[in-house]
Amino acid sequence: MAFILVSILLIGYVLIATGYVTNVNRAAIAMFVGTLGWVLYICYGTDFVMSQHQQGYYDFLSGAASSSSNVKQYIAQNIFLKYVGKGAEVVLFLFATMTIVEILNNNGCFDFLSELLKTKNSRKLLWMMTIITFLISANLDNLTTTTMMLVIMHKLLPNRRQRMIYGSAIVLAANCGGALTVIGDPNGLILWNNGIVTATNFSASLALPCLVACCIPIYWLGRNLPEHIDLQCVAMPYRGDDTNLNRWQRILMLIVGIGGLWFIPTFHNITKLSPFLGALCVLSVLWIVNEIFNHRLMNADQMIQRPVPRVLQYGVIQLMLFVLGIMLAIGAIRETGIISHLTHFIDTNIHNVWIIGIFTGVISCFLDTFATCMSIVSLYSVVDVTNLQYSADPNYMSFFVQNGLFWKIIAYSSAMGGNILLIGSVSGLALMKMEHIHVGWYLRKVGLIAMIGWLIGLFVMWILS
Repeated sequence: MAFILVSILLIGYVLIATGYVTNVNRAAIAMFVGTLGWVLYICYGTDFVMSQHQQGYYDFLSGAASSSSNVKQYIAQNIFLKYVGKGAEVVLFLFATMTIVEILNNNGCFDFLSELLKTKNSRKLLWMMTIITFLISANLDNLTTTTMMLVIMHKLLPNRRQRMIYGSAIVLAANCGGALTVIGDPNGLILWNNGIVTATNFSASLALPCLVACCIPIYWLGRNLPEHIDLQCVAMPYRGDDTNLNRWQRILMLIVGIGGLWFIPTFHNITKLSPFLGALCVLSVLWIVNEIFNHRLMNADQMIQRPVPRVLQYGVIQLMLFVLGIMLAIGAIRETGIISHLTHFIDTNIHNVWIIGIFTGVISCFLDTFATCMSIVSLYSVVDVTNLQYSADPNYMSFFVQNGLFWKIIAYSSAMGGNILLIGSVSGLALMKMEHIHVGWYLRKVGLIAMIGWLIGLFVMWILS
């Protein structure tokens, strides 16, 4: 049964990697694999429970006779809910941040970005878009940032060829910026949420590699642009029927929203509560400020539905379901005990975290970056590694402790793999849908130099370590 569960997961990964060809939603695949995995696991639960949780199961029985019903109850209450809880923490965090973005966007708090991007110098515009995307993505999720910046870019640039280059730069900056912080990407969020890394140490370690991986391909893309570029005159959107906020009120809301997100790591360090609770706290404060500023419109029921928030909402909901499905699927595999055998094989035969990091980056080119990162990270945990008996190298063991280098290598490489092929990240898929970019064109023009940037960034990590 363990072999069947692994086979189902691998088939699911193949379908996810080829989703751009089959047009099958990756969130649906992930949810189905996660659900099917636990159904099959609980059908053969007695063998798994007795091999992995024998003492805990006997304590659960408290002297009662073992039965199929008792085994299923034990799995449902003591094993399954643990993975549901971990997945729910990430989903609730994404839900809170997505709602924060929707409130800010509905009130025009990002309208000033169009005002900043008013230059006919093509390279200056490229770097301005890159810096803005990088900074926003470090605070919001990659998909939200990419979608918002692509909408702005599409309005500014009439030339499709130029939009392809600028759109590629946005994807690169979003993936690199998201990898910089624990709240900018689900990969870092999982590591932080499980106590494997701390927010400050994680960002400090990845700052230079992420900047290198971003700047090298952006510089190369800038060489392919003409000296000057024609921009469309974009009128500021009419806000009379959905917000009454003046410029200073919008700035205040932006400070509350983004500043609140910066406060979440501090909230977690002080309270030790799950980060999603801090995100919900920020959301509640921003919500109150929004209703105070827009109380007349709220009372008159004049708030309208705008297209960009609907796009963000639809995309992020799919992302949340995808994350939950992958976490449930990998959880079912982990509980079979087969992962420990794979960990032993890797530790004995490879015994090199840098090789594992390169392998992670290659896989994430084709498979989703989150699925790749979760699959590799699930091979180890802080508790498992400190109990390993077959690794006698203390330096090697130090890679896997809290804030160990292994976690950062995996988070970095999985995110950068999404820069090499568009199909490897949600940001890349968003660009493919919006600008109809072919995978081959992106690989030739952007992907190869992005791979060089990733490897140089990995070399920088090796030097700094």
